[in-house]
Amino acid sequence: METWRPEDIGATAGKVWNFLHKRGESSLSAVERGVGAPKQLVCMAIGWLAREGKVGLRQDKRSLQLCLTDVEGAQNSRVQ
Repeated sequence: METWRPEDIGATAGKVWNFLHKRGESSLSAVERGVGAPKQLVCMAIGWLAREGKVGLRQDKRSLQLCLTDVEGAQNSRVQ
């Protein structure tokens, strides 16, 4: 069983935010590949960002779509 430190989750949240800032709306699987972190860690990072109101999520058929919702990063986003 892997143990994740808050520092790991926070650092991954930064990577997720940067990925979405550069790419705009993306699927969960694309974010996982782009960040290069385990799915569990990416999901915790997304939860961190969602709690801060920085990421939006929506179900699109069979995939989960994510985008930034904060003013600074939302220029490339569509989910609001």
